[in-house]
Amino acid sequence: MNTETIFNFEKNNDLSDWKIVNDNVMGGRSDGTFYRGSQGNGIFEGSISLKNNGGFASVRYWPGKLSVEDYDKIVFRLKGDGKRYQFRIKNDLNDYRSYITYFETSGEWQEIEISLQSLYPSYRGRTLDQPNFSGDNLEELGFLFGNGREEDFRLEIKSLELQ
Repeated sequence: MNTETIFNFEKNNDLSDWKIVNDNVMGGRSDGTFYRGSQGNGIFEGSISLKNNGGFASVRYWPGKLSVEDYDKIVFRLKGDGKRYQFRIKNDLNDYRSYITYFETSGEWQEIEISLQSLYPSYRGRTLDQPNFSGDNLEELGFLFGNGREEDFRLEIKSLELQ
């Protein structure tokens, strides 16, 4: 089985290619942050506000043009807060759509496997009537939190890899 590390927080402390995108890009008031925690993991946490039609926070990583043609899935190791999160990728930064799926966290450390072909196209929260992801590259991946209610969230990420 081929494996390629996308990002391992224990071995890489450069977070300059990780960017926060919150609903304030459209007038919302949610607050998400991303930083390296005391245990060396990436911490994505914050508070969701529904004010001004808001309701989401996201963190996105730009790995450059990453070939995925020899891989079937993305695997990440993380510890959530028992809530549901969205995982998203883009095969081109200039593309309007993202390819997404949802996953549940258990409140404990877990390994989540996402089949690349299971990621479906979405734009601004709406599913598009287009084929699922079938690209050879990806230029962005990330996590989004927003479940339609005001609440706090916390996701601790250890690593992401292709398999």
